Amino acid sequence: MNYNDIIIRPVVTEKTTYLSEQNKYVFQVANSANKDMVKKAVKEIFNVTPDRVNVIMMRGKKKRVRYQYGYTTAWKKAIVTLKAGDKIELFENQ
Repeated sequence: MNYNDIIIRPVVTEKTTYLSEQNKYVFQVANSANKDMVKKAVKEIFNVTPDRVNVIMMRGKKKRVRYQYGYTTAWKKAIVTLKAGDKIELFENQ
């Protein structure tokens, strides 16, 4: 699997903005990705040294469309903690 296929997009919310001040960055990752794969992908793409990686499976929410119920798509989230002094410039520009 290619490194760009593992990390799908950054998750930018108010909560993740506060986490970035603590050197933690949040990404949506592929459902088949594990912690080691995410760690290698972040290291190769952003040229930083990840200290820890936490992976969370986000379950789909139940939604109603007219008379039927369905679920939104489940996705996987990774919280990457970087070593002191490292930053990802992608989040700093926003």
